[in-house]
Amino acid sequence: MVLDKHRSAEAARLIHDGFTAYNREFQQITDRARRRFEQRDWAGQMRDIAERVELYEHWVHRTLIALRELLGDSGRDHTAWRALRDYFGDRIEGVPDAGFMKTFFNSISRRVLGTVGADPDVEFIQPPPEEGVQSLTMRRYPCWDDAEAACRQVLEDFRVDVPFADPAGDARFMAAEVTAYLAREALSPEDLRRFEFIDSHFFQGTRAYLVGRVRHEAGVTPIVVALRNADDGIRVDAVLMQAEQISVVFSYTRSYYFADPTSVVAAVQFLHSILPGKPIDELYTVLGRLRQGKTERYRVFTQHLRETDDPFVHTAGDVGLVMIVFTLPSYNLVFKVMRDVFGAPKVTDHQAVEDKYRLVSRHDHAGRLIDTQHFRRLKLPRDRMAPELLADLLEECQQRVWVEDDQLVFWSVYVERRVRPLNLYVREVEAEEAHRVIRDYGQCIKDLAETNIFAGDLLLKNFGVTDTGRVVFYDYDEVALVTDCNFREIPEPDDDYMLDPGTTHYVGSNDIFPEEFIRFLALDPALRRTFLEAHGDLLDPAYWRDVKRRRQLGEISEVVPYARQTVPTALAHGH
Repeated sequence: MVLDKHRSAEAARLIHDGFTAYNREFQQITDRARRRFEQRDWAGQMRDIAERVELYEHWVHRTLIALRELLGDSGRDHTAWRALRDYFGDRIEGVPDAGFMKTFFNSISRRVLGTVGADPDVEFIQPPPEEGVQSLTMRRYPCWDDAEAACRQVLEDFRVDVPFADPAGDARFMAAEVTAYLAREALSPEDLRRFEFIDSHFFQGTRAYLVGRVRHEAGVTPIVVALRNADDGIRVDAVLMQAEQISVVFSYTRSYYFADPTSVVAAVQFLHSILPGKPIDELYTVLGRLRQGKTERYRVFTQHLRETDDPFVHTAGDVGLVMIVFTLPSYNLVFKVMRDVFGAPKVTDHQAVEDKYRLVSRHDHAGRLIDTQHFRRLKLPRDRMAPELLADLLEECQQRVWVEDDQLVFWSVYVERRVRPLNLYVREVEAEEAHRVIRDYGQCIKDLAETNIFAGDLLLKNFGVTDTGRVVFYDYDEVALVTDCNFREIPEPDDDYMLDPGTTHYVGSNDIFPEEFIRFLALDPALRRTFLEAHGDLLDPAYWRDVKRRRQLGEISEVVPYARQTVPTALAHGH
């Protein structure tokens, strides 16, 4: 069935207008970040994260309703959608960030047609974005033998409505950090040519970042300047120039940024130029363009599949009770599929697990939660599955996995970065490193608690170690908000208990007994001592009740991705 010219035009307009409305609202939420930073409204920014995450699906749903009213039965015809795709593509060709519009179109067509896998007949199968870094608006600051003067101008140009507490001192500090870095690279201050910064603040959590590069005689070095809104005004909190430091700032375990570059594609390409080891899809995601990050991840991964022949296998580590987790050894992703029946003692259900993952996607990641992408109707080559994995999937996940010709179809699968399970890592490394990560494991639990997340299942197998050596949490089926938990002491046996061993104490579904945490530490005695020396307070219900109290009062604790100068441990809202 071929749509008439009028209805094709009207359908294309509806999709375009749906994306435009989404993008406009996305921008409005993003623009609020500046005011949130100026007013130190950290709780408001957390609400904005959640609202912006939900925005895409909201506008896809609204657009679908309008299209169904317009197209009726003809809206499910492949031939009509092929023509509609071509018509739509012709009219957005050359538009900045047109790839985002094509992704939105694909989201609509997939839902209307119930597409399994990818359908190049009706979808835009997108090549890598072509828009160059040159389309990105940059601010440039030549250094005329005076780095401090250039730094003063940078801070002046990026000021907000809250004044700098000590602009001259911050300029000196910034210049000193730059020249110290150059010295370590055997360069002198005279070798400094200019600073170049993206013309937008990057707001995340309690910080605003300036992102750019330094040009010097030996080439180019990335630079990120962290600003904090302190009690006495804005201050430069850190100057980061090592790629390893900056990579953590833009990590897949951090919350999404609020930024307004002239071109998102160009900004991503710029970030990739200064962080070449950072995948493009993660950079889209960290800038809040989750769906484009998902599209790019799928594109790159499917290309990798065509170029390799290694089989999918179970991931290393203990077998999960809720998920079957597998990976392609040559690519650093894992795929997580829910079992039809969860193993004992799990008492949750499939919807509850989906709700947990959705909670995490809308929450502050604090550098401790791996970002997860939810794919539906994903196809993977059946012949690339190791026999034992294929048998496991078809036996344990019949409601979510089935064979279709030479493909394995996954109705629902979560995809995230692969990390080394902590329980395996501590056995593989030297003693000093094992003790370090066990201390960081405890800090991970505390960092999550400070953002109102209780990990739930504290077994080491549910935590992993990233390439940068940071401990993160990745098993979300039992996560809860700290404010929803009741942290209790283990009841003492009473006289009735002594007379009648059948006497029991009521335990609610949200009751947590921190004194029991020690049994999760399947560690040798030395590592256990290290944990208890550093984080023994995690076994004290009073510690958790204090965390809960502070969360209920609206206090926001800072968890920043770099070594700080002097930063208060917590900032109360409005103070």
